[in-house]
Amino acid sequence: MKITGKFAVLLGCVASIAISQPAFAEIEETNLRLAHVVNENDGFHAAATRFQELVAERSDGKISVEVFPNATLGDERTLLEGMQIGTVDMGVITNGPVSNFLEDMAVFEMPFLFPSAAKAYEVLDGPIGQELLDRLSEVNLKGLAYAERGFRNLTNSERPINSPADVQGLKVRVMENPVYIDTFRELGADAIPMAWTEALTAMQQGTIDGQENPVGVVHSFQLNETQTNMTMTRHSYAPAIFVMSLPVWNNLSEEAQEIVLQSAQEAAEYERQLNAEQESQQLEELRASGMNVIDDADLSAFSEAVAPVYVKYGERFGDYLPRIQEALR
Repeated sequence: MKITGKFAVLLGCVASIAISQPAFAEIEETNLRLAHVVNENDGFHAAATRFQELVAERSDGKISVEVFPNATLGDERTLLEGMQIGTVDMGVITNGPVSNFLEDMAVFEMPFLFPSAAKAYEVLDGPIGQELLDRLSEVNLKGLAYAERGFRNLTNSERPINSPADVQGLKVRVMENPVYIDTFRELGADAIPMAWTEALTAMQQGTIDGQENPVGVVHSFQLNETQTNMTMTRHSYAPAIFVMSLPVWNNLSEEAQEIVLQSAQEAAEYERQLNAEQESQQLEELRASGMNVIDDADLSAFSEAVAPVYVKYGERFGDYLPRIQEALR
C-alpha cells in the first residue's frame, strides 16, 4: 500500500522521534548508593546531590542515586575497600585516601605545585588527569571525574602561624597519605595521620593542635569553635574523585555508563564553581566569628622548607611530576 500526504508525514515524524529518543529500554532499573564522609553543608554533598539529579533526569528515572553523608557507611578508606569488592557502589572521595590505593594519584598534592585552581583543572581534565583516572581500574575502581576539596590551609588552636618556624612542635592532623605526612614533618610539625571523624573528636578534646583543610571544610564543620587561627598557606591543592566500584560499573549497560560518566563530570564542575563562589563569604563569616585569618604569611619560606619532599618523591611518581610541571609552564 502506498502511503501519501499528511499520513506519510506523520509516520515520518513518529519514526524520527523514536530514533532520537534516548535508549531508555537499554537501561535497567538501578539504584546506586553514593557515600561521602562530610556533612550536608559541604561541597561534596552538593556534588553528590547534583549528580543524583542529573542521573535521574538523563535516565528518565531508571537510575536512582541514594546519598549517604556523614561517614554513615564508613571512613574514606573503608568506602574505597567496599567499592573494590562491590559492597559500596560509589562515592565522592578525597584524593589523599585514593592515593593509598594508587600511589601516583598523590602527585597532584605535592606542596605548592599548582599556582591556581584554573591551572589545576587544566591538568586534571586533560590527558594526565584522565590517564590516572583510567588507571584506577588497576585496583578494581572506576575513576569518573575530579571534583575538588580545594586549596588546603593550616588551622590551629595554639598560635598565629606566619612562617615555618611557627609550626614547630604543633600536633597537626593530616590525611593518611605519605606526601602530607612528610610535608608537615619538614615544616617541623608533629604530623599525625588519622581519619576525619577521629580528627573532629581529637580537636574537641585538645589532643591535637591543628589540621589542614580548605576554607569550605573549616566553615562547614565550624572548626572556628576549636581552632582559633587559620593561615592561608594554600600549601596543597586537593582534588576529590567521583569514584565507583569497578564491578558495579561493569554491570551497567553502555548507555547507563555514559549517563553516569557525563553526570559525574558535570556535577564535579558544578561543585568547583560553587566552592569558588562561596569561599570569600565563608572567610568573612569565619572572621566575624572571631577566627584569626592570616593571609600574609611568608609562603616563599614555606615553599623552600618543603623542598626535600620533591627530592624524596620526585622520582616515585615516574614521569607524572615533570609532565605536570611542563604542562603548567
